[in-house]
Amino acid sequence: MRLLIIGDLYGQIGTASSIAKSRGAKVAHVADIEAGMNALRAGQGADLIMIEVREDIEKLVTLLMRERFNLPVIACGVENDKDAAVKAIKSGAKEYLPLPPDEELIAAVLEAITEETQSMIFASAAMAKIIGLADQIAPSDASVLITGESGTGKEVIARYIHKKSKRANGPMISVNCAAIPENLLEAELFGHEKGAFTGAVARRIGKFEEADGGTILLDEISEMDLRLQSKLLRVLQEREVDRVGGSKPVKVNIRILATSNRNLQDEVKKGTFREDLYFRLNVIALGMPSLRNRLEDIKPLAEHFIEKYSKANGINVRKLSAAALDKLNQYHFPGNVRELENTMHRTVLLASGPAIEPDAIHLQDAPEQPQLVVSHSPKPTSNNTGGLVGRTVDSVEQELIIDTLNYCLGNRTHAANILGISIRTLRNKLKTYNEQGLPVPQAPTGTE
Repeated sequence: MRLLIIGDLYGQIGTASSIAKSRGAKVAHVADIEAGMNALRAGQGADLIMIEVREDIEKLVTLLMRERFNLPVIACGVENDKDAAVKAIKSGAKEYLPLPPDEELIAAVLEAITEETQSMIFASAAMAKIIGLADQIAPSDASVLITGESGTGKEVIARYIHKKSKRANGPMISVNCAAIPENLLEAELFGHEKGAFTGAVARRIGKFEEADGGTILLDEISEMDLRLQSKLLRVLQEREVDRVGGSKPVKVNIRILATSNRNLQDEVKKGTFREDLYFRLNVIALGMPSLRNRLEDIKPLAEHFIEKYSKANGINVRKLSAAALDKLNQYHFPGNVRELENTMHRTVLLASGPAIEPDAIHLQDAPEQPQLVVSHSPKPTSNNTGGLVGRTVDSVEQELIIDTLNYCLGNRTHAANILGISIRTLRNKLKTYNEQGLPVPQAPTGTE
């Protein structure tokens, strides 16, 4: 865990730093927002930012989003300043911590940030086999290609491999190749010099340089365009990067992990993925099984998510009844573990009584299309039209996409998987809807 503290925390910087360090965090301190952004641009890296509330938190959050630093921000202020706490949360802070710092509170925040990278929850033989192979290959520096459907936990197993590797004390940098526009991905990966293009107001260290001494995860690498694939191949071969606008290459010491929800061999045959890059990445292959092929994992995962979201919402942890578990086991979960997590999050909020019963669990293959009667349309002769006769294909498609996004709580990767389209196609559709002034569900912070 890398913690960046901005400001002196009302004179409590020493105490807060000591507490964080005692819990295993690496702590860096800067005086203000400008210095913090410069540190991030220079590749210092962070997993969490703590900032005092008298700084301009809204400005910080805006800058982080604009420059695609996906970092949670924790605001710190004097204990009884409720107005400042409310303002900080509205400005984009994830949490508010009162000062002077409480050791257990800071520990809880650090634990929450690192939880997903340290826990592997399973009971199935299929996952036990995957974990065994991961343990075996983790100490090496070999590239690993992790494949599987969306939501199966590809990034989770990648972080597990990093934690078990000899690079565990180095950074673990993740880049979602599908979430970053193609024209920005090169600068995101390799960095850029000041003035290299419009908007390059300062030198920016790329993700490969930031991962120096550690591991870089190229998430959904199949979404990367062919031109950039050739540059990535050179990085794998030479272990050096060329910043956009730079004059000389920069050496990097990294291990590369990559994920894809597509069959890359098929992509190679179609000409959308380079064969030489595929072989460079596929030194070790891990195939993540779908949740419907490891039903034994549903119970421990569901119980984990129930506990997680009950605590997060201040709700007593309810047990999962046998009938509710049976309902989960009979569902095929097209969105895999991610869909199960979203389902249990909703369930925790909707459940009542001493235990979670089936009626609190809402499952469906895809959102139902609402009936719409069109007065000028001929009356359908069949009862199986679903009220779609008289509507245009575009309107039906638009409604399906929006409803699916709502069902997935705004998670675009999950929605694209259910819809059977690529995330790039989904993004293009949503861009069109935005331009038409239509409300589009937003992805949760830090997701696509």
